[in-house]
Amino acid sequence: MKITIHIPAQQLELFDDAGNLLRSYAVSTGANGVGEERNSFCTPRGRHMIRAKIGAGQPVNTVFVKRRPTGEIYTPQLGAQQPGRDWILTRILWLSGCERGYNRMDSCDTMRRYIYIHGTSDSTALGRPGSRGCVRMRNADLLELFDLVQSGTAVEIIA
Repeated sequence: MKITIHIPAQQLELFDDAGNLLRSYAVSTGANGVGEERNSFCTPRGRHMIRAKIGAGQPVNTVFVKRRPTGEIYTPQLGAQQPGRDWILTRILWLSGCERGYNRMDSCDTMRRYIYIHGTSDSTALGRPGSRGCVRMRNADLLELFDLVQSGTAVEIIA
């Protein structure tokens, strides 16, 4: 399996080992564009891998903070109470860079920047940049993807 994320198209594609396209999903990447530096809130480019799968068995719309479920379940009412909050919902695929000096180690380390593929509220616009560097997906799409991939799955982010 391999995941390719196309920044210009705001699309995530899942391929099997033979290179056949299995799934394609709309996503939302960094509102600040692409970039690898810490605190840039940009989506990092290049070769990555899924370092960890987090949230298996949690209910849809489970709210995560620091990769841990908070006990909250996202609702539009909860969202309205905290409009500026960066909602990380349902599941997390934590990415780790594979290119030392570009997206791994030092101030450009994707994993230390806490860059995820994660769920988002149904009201969040996809198909255009809007995140703080992560890759946002519809919860139903993420649940499907989460079950199809393993830790170690290759992820390439292309600008």
